Amino acid sequence: MTILVTGCAGFIGSNFVHTWLASSNEAVVNLDKLTYAGNLENLKSLDGNRRHVFVQGDIGDRALLAKLLLECKPRAVLNFAAESHVDRSIHGPGDFIETNVVGTFNLLESVRAYWQELQEAEKQAFRFLHVSTDEVYGTLSPTDPPFVETKNYEPNSPYSASKAASDHLVRAWHHTYGLPVLTTNCSNNYGPYHFPEKLIPLVLLNALAGKPLPIYGDGQQVRDWLYVEDHCRAIARVLETGKVGETYNIGGWNEKPNLEVVNTLCAVLDELQPRADGKRYAEQITYVKDRPGHDRRYAIDARKIERDLGWKPEETFETGIRKTVQWYLANQAWVEGVTSGAYRQWVGQQYAGNRRERRRS
Repeated sequence: MTILVTGCAGFIGSNFVHTWLASSNEAVVNLDKLTYAGNLENLKSLDGNRRHVFVQGDIGDRALLAKLLLECKPRAVLNFAAESHVDRSIHGPGDFIETNVVGTFNLLESVRAYWQELQEAEKQAFRFLHVSTDEVYGTLSPTDPPFVETKNYEPNSPYSASKAASDHLVRAWHHTYGLPVLTTNCSNNYGPYHFPEKLIPLVLLNALAGKPLPIYGDGQQVRDWLYVEDHCRAIARVLETGKVGETYNIGGWNEKPNLEVVNTLCAVLDELQPRADGKRYAEQITYVKDRPGHDRRYAIDARKIERDLGWKPEETFETGIRKTVQWYLANQAWVEGVTSGAYRQWVGQQYAGNRRERRRS
């Protein structure tokens, strides 16, 4: 048996492929366009693994999809492919609409055509699993309950709006055409292979380089943090036992303000790789102008997936952040490979001129 996964040279997708191949005998066909965050180095340890086939391509390329589906005959398609960073969506929303909305539409149509030609037993067993985000639900006040699966969609950024649109398409293809779909909405992921534009890897690499650690606004934006391998195990559980047509929220039960996250990371670095001058990494914290439309709080209520499917996260934030720091310290060659000139240029554009003040410790 085979599964087809899209976008799996990126952060969450590549972790899923590693997790899947370590725990299953099924083969994986991996389709990825290799945009800025897609990195074949994430999959390097799989070189020579006959159960992993990588294909460079676009989910919007229907001819390629039709060929792949016909050749590999997957029992399931899992869609990780997405443009996924809020800051980039603010500067260039067009790419997010093209990939997350139009791309998902083309993928759904290709999969629907394939699924309709399957034998009845294969049609009944087939699944299309769409991986999405908690950002589609909007923002929460400090006293609001966490997001449940029935929460109204209220996206506030071009990124979250594009993901909300893709979620609606998946739902519509199930209710209109009968395509057997599953949707997951996750909280903030962190862990190995994370492209360093997101908070945790950006702060980690800046700390080691002796650079400022940029904190948006007052640093009190709250997120629920989910270790990426826990997320991957949850997706596998949804694929195997989830109810067709249902949505499952996946969270880590780790609500923390961004400033607390950064201070925790700095403390782990102080222990594992102290600064040569003996100072604390937290002294590098610098506050920068908040980004437009910055949601104040996200929080996932993950009781449904625990109650119905028996999944809950294995890692606490403290154990997960330590594993993350250890991985980055042990994989400096990967870090050097992804922090290219293009990445450095983007960081300069994003944070130059936004600096307000350095934290006084």
